This record gives sequence, C-alpha cells and structure tokens, in this order.
Amino acid sequence: MDWKEILRRRIATPNTGPNKKKSEQELKDEEMDLFTKYYSEWKGGRKNTNEFYKTIPRFYYRLPAEDEVLLQKLREESRAVFLQRKSRELLDNEELQNLWFLLDKHQTPPMIGEEAMINYENFLKVGEKAGPKCKQFFTAKVFAKLLHTDSYGRISIMQFFNYVMRKVWLHQTRIGLSLYDVAGQGYLRESDLENYILELIPTLPQLDGLEKSFYSFYVCTAVRKFFFFLDPLRTGKIKIQDILACSFLDDLLELRDEELSKESQETNWFSAPSALRVYGQYLNLDKDHNGMLSKEELSRYGTATMTNVFLDRVFQECLTYDGEMDYKTYLDFVLALENRKEPAALQYIFKLLDIENKGYLNVFSLNYFFRVVSENNMMSSEVEFDCILPDKHSAAAGVNAIQELMKIHGQDPVSFQDVKDEIFDMVKPKDPLKISLQDLINSNQGDTVTTILIDLNGFWTYENREALVANDNENSADLDDT
Repeated sequence: MDWKEILRRRIATPNTGPNKKKSEQELKDEEMDLFTKYYSEWKGGRKNTNEFYKTIPRFYYRLPAEDEVLLQKLREESRAVFLQRKSRELLDNEELQNLWFLLDKHQTPPMIGEEAMINYENFLKVGEKAGPKCKQFFTAKVFAKLLHTDSYGRISIMQFFNYVMRKVWLHQTRIGLSLYDVAGQGYLRESDLENYILELIPTLPQLDGLEKSFYSFYVCTAVRKFFFFLDPLRTGKIKIQDILACSFLDDLLELRDEELSKESQETNWFSAPSALRVYGQYLNLDKDHNGMLSKEELSRYGTATMTNVFLDRVFQECLTYDGEMDYKTYLDFVLALENRKEPAALQYIFKLLDIENKGYLNVFSLNYFFRVVSENNMMSSEVEFDCILPDKHSAAAGVNAIQELMKIHGQDPVSFQDVKDEIFDMVKPKDPLKISLQDLINSNQGDTVTTILIDLNGFWTYENREALVANDNENSADLDDT
C-alpha cells in the first residue's frame, strides 16, 4: 500500500490509541474501576483464606448484676484463685536469698570499690541455676537497662538485686491492692482504699501511738491525698496502676521503718505527727465546736491573710453543708495550698480564680482579685498607720491605698497595671490576653502567681522580695562578723 494512502487513512481514523489524552473525568472513572476490581479480589480472597473474619470475636463480658448472687460469688472466687496463683509465682524470702548467693558466687572481677559486678555470660549462668521463677529477670533487655559505663561491660550485682526486689514488691502490692478491688476492674473506690489503709495501720510501727478513736480521721487524711492528686476529674475511683506508679504508697509504707527520723516524719503527709498537725489545725479553727468550718473560721487559716474574695470562691465552688466546710473538703483545701507547684493543686486554685468559668484568666479576673488584695491591705493599714484613706468600696480607691501606703514607706507606688504585666511576663501565655491552666503549669510560676492573687501576705512578700533578700544578706553578714 502506498504510504500516502496509509497516512490519509490514519488522519481520517479517530485517535483511539494509547497516546490519546484522556479527560480528567475519564481518568477518575478508570481509577475507580481499577480500585473496585482489585478491592473486590482482595476482599474475596481474604474471606476464602481465613474463615475467622466471618465472625466478630467476643470482647465484652457483662458484669453480674446485684441480684445475680451466684454469678457474683463465682466471679469473686475465680478472682481470688487467680490472685493466689499470681502470688505463688512471686519469689519468697528463701528464693531471694538463694538468688543473692548465686549472684555473689558468679561475680566477675575486678570489683569497683566495694561493689561486686557481673558480666553477661555469668548473668545467664545464674539465670539457668536460679529456677523458673527468676527467668523473667534474666533477659538481655534487663541487662542492657542496668548497663551503664563499666569498661568491662558488666552490671552491678546490687543494682540488679534491688531491681528484682522492687519488681517483686510491686507485684506483691498490686496483688494486695487487687484484693480490695470489689468491682474487679482495676480501680479502687474511696471506700476500697479506706479499707486497705485501715487494715494496713497495725503493720506500720510508726503509727503505734495512734489511738483507735483517731483511726477514722487518719484514714480520711491519708485517702484524701491519693484522691486529690490521682483523681483530678473527681470520678470517685483511682487506677491501681496509678497508685503503684506514684510515690505516695512508698511514703505510706515508709512508716514500717521503726527508726524513721523525726525530719522524715514531719515531711511525710502520712506520718502520725503530720496527720495530728492537720487535724489539730482543723479543731483550732472550729471555734464553735460544731465539727464544721464557716468562712469566718477558715479565714484564720495559716497567717490569716487570705483575701475575702478568694474565701468566697472556696465556699462557692467546694462542697459545703449549709454553708460550712467538713473535714474532707478542708483536706482538699490544705493539700492545694501546701502543694501549689503541683498541677493538681494549681487546677484546684485555678478553678477558684476563674470567676467567669471561661477556662482562662483575663485582665478582669486578675483585677478582681488584685482589687480585693488592695482593699484588705487598706483596712489593715488604717489600724497600723492610722491614716485617712479613700472609700473602701471603690476599686480605684483600693489601688490608691496601696500607692499611699508605699509612699509612706518611701517605696515606689504599685499599680494594677504593673502587677498585671509582671504576671503575664512570668507566665508567658500562648495567647497574650489569656492565661490558661496549662500556661500556669508550663511556666513553673503558678505558685507565685496564685500566691500574689489570693494571699495578702504573699502579695507583700513578692512586692518586697528584693528588700527581704537584702535584709537576709545583712543578717548573714552580721552573724559572720560575730
């Protein structure tokens, strides 16, 4: 055929070859057809190769109802058997002593000071001889975790043994706490934890001096710390894992030490002196001896310099009975004020400062509390300095009172604008006009900010911090000279 004829036919025939440019819609349709084809083939093949996917496995098991007594008894008994089996899997004292003997026998020289070391080869040998219960501890992962900077590639025998002891203790404590988990869901309710601590008291020598009539108050004091810090959403229950992960249980069980120092007892919330101190303060505040605290009685807490507006917010937001606070609510109040650097304490105080319930503090919120600090200062200064002051019910008058008082003392006047700027500079919030709870926590200045806003004494201490430091330095110099 002549090439001219071929070219003529080619031009006359529509372009249906592979080089034809397809429209966008045609490309989408083709893509969807291919996807449907391949997906159908894959899905069909999956069904044919594995029959398991035809049914959904059961993942929810209903808890027995209160009237299903037999099912409840069966569940309790099965849990008890399970916990007993887990308890038998733990190393007892004799097995721990045998483990220590084997480790000491297989130590790898040279020693580092007085600390015996062991290499990986001997580590595995001890694992083979120690028995099946110890198998979980003699792994490469555990060895690598304890390996630090030893030039011979060894680990400390003492560190490894302490690691094993800690693991055994955690499992024992987990089993002990689980016995009080009535629901069997891995949580302890307030009543469950109260029962646990109540039965623990006789095993703690440092609490031998407590009278039995005080047991209920001690248990309440101890339990509140767990729930204040570990149950921020106030659900009424705490995960057993959270109890084990925090240091509170260590502090509580530290009271087993018969030779615990006085200083350690004073700083331990769970010690007898600490519990008696907190309860004694509560009784001293309760002037009418009705077992509850009114706002007026609570105002004498600490240095008696809490602002009235802050105390108003406490009684507005916290649980009260006919306008008065019980011991449990008082404990939350004390825990918040004594631990102002902790997120849970800042959350408690932030809720009180957030008067508009907006989830943040703005200039209005800060001014609201600063104004009352000024008014409180003004009322106290009338007595101390016997000076004539403006109207106490005016916010501007409150600020002027601070300015006048500071002029009397020869200091620069203070204004809300200065305090507000300092607070925002300290916190450095993401939004320059709002301070959120997370901003306060991230700044590490939450304790200072809250103290300025709720405590008159704290406000003046902050304002005069440079003068106080200078006085301390002068006193130190005087002592050095003598």
